[in-house]
Amino acid sequence: MAPKRVVSRSTADSPSAVAAAASSSASTSKPAPVISPSAIAKKQSVVSTNAGFFSSLNGLWSSYLDTTPKNLKLLDSLQLFLMLTGIAQFVYCLTITNYPFNAFLGGFSATVGQFVLTASLRSQVNPANKEVFPTISPERAFADFVFGSLILHFFVYNYLG
Repeated sequence: MAPKRVVSRSTADSPSAVAAAASSSASTSKPAPVISPSAIAKKQSVVSTNAGFFSSLNGLWSSYLDTTPKNLKLLDSLQLFLMLTGIAQFVYCLTITNYPFNAFLGGFSATVGQFVLTASLRSQVNPANKEVFPTISPERAFADFVFGSLILHFFVYNYLG
């Protein structure tokens, strides 16, 4: 049975107060929790912080889509693919097996090396970096990328045996 409430003398004599006290003592529901104004303000600030974070993330994404040239988006998608491939290889090695460990090292180093070479190519062909690389044309940067990729995969192939 729920504990009885203490009713003040001024309201104890009225019949509505007696009926309210009787119905509240018969009820088994818990009283509503009291929420402080600081807790409400904190929850509102968290919601507004999340909304601000997602709106800034949305602005960053739309700016990327609007201002980035297609060739840089293609290189970014290649880098994303290489990163996901490296993560998948690493998770596979940790969870399932690393039996041919040299195969894991060769594949993982190939993805990391190709990621680094792609990042270098992206920085050299970016029009915003033209003053940093004034003597390197996009064709020469791509030729360096292909040459570096051939050397990287030659070493990976020889490492595998």
